[in-house]
Amino acid sequence: MEKPGSANSSSELRGDYTHADARYTVPQDHSAYTDAEHDRWRRLYAQQVKLAEKHAARAFRNGLARLDCADGIPDFERASRILDEATGWRIVAVPGFIPDEVFFDHLANRRFPVTRWIREEHELDYLVEPDVFHDFFGHVPMLLDPTFADFMAAYGAAGARAQAMDAVPMLARIYWYTVEFGLIEEDGALRAYGAGIVSSAGETVFSTTDPDVLRVRMNPERIMRTAYRIDDFQDVYFVIDDLQQLMTGLVDLDFGPIYTAYRDSEPFAPGQLLDGDTQVPITISPEDATS
Repeated sequence: MEKPGSANSSSELRGDYTHADARYTVPQDHSAYTDAEHDRWRRLYAQQVKLAEKHAARAFRNGLARLDCADGIPDFERASRILDEATGWRIVAVPGFIPDEVFFDHLANRRFPVTRWIREEHELDYLVEPDVFHDFFGHVPMLLDPTFADFMAAYGAAGARAQAMDAVPMLARIYWYTVEFGLIEEDGALRAYGAGIVSSAGETVFSTTDPDVLRVRMNPERIMRTAYRIDDFQDVYFVIDDLQQLMTGLVDLDFGPIYTAYRDSEPFAPGQLLDGDTQVPITISPEDATS
């Protein structure tokens, strides 16, 4: 029998910041999720894990297996114990979007904010704002990889400088084109490691198999100067050779001069091919893709 709704149910707590603390964190209240909400998670999970087996990065697949969260909305405390033992990260529950400075502080201190509510039935195929499925299924598995975990903490630590230099949009593009929509080349094929890709059935296949979309080798300055889309599949994806490239190519780079030179410039259009771009061809035929 399904549990009745309550003031603490996932859907009713959507965007409710009433009880958030100074860090915008709230209790997850795992026991309040209804049977229908857990069933919604299971269906989303079953759809995406099948696609991940073919299209997602090795680190994502390995992390997802370790989290063992196919049976329902995960308990953040249990998942945090697994994360903490592996890479020193923990999950904190949040009601929804949080201010930049709070987000950066969480990441710098190895706390990953995960939205506690789950999308409604009519939002299964498209969601305007991140929910627990996007945040947990999409992001948390990668935090079990030590290199990616270090990159995320370093990204958070970089937030204060970007804010001081009025360059947060440029730093945000790094996050967008890596953490959310990054591709990696593995075993001769393109694989997704970005959360926005692996949590979306359509974009998982599109990003790795569409023959016409622009895919470019990672170039930090190019990424920081490129606009992105929030309402459709991306027009450009940036491809890394391995996760270590996030450290050597981004964390080891001094962003200050790039901020100073380009923060007041109009960004490049997302699908614009530029001189100096190294395009990456698809390595899986569309005919072999699953939908």
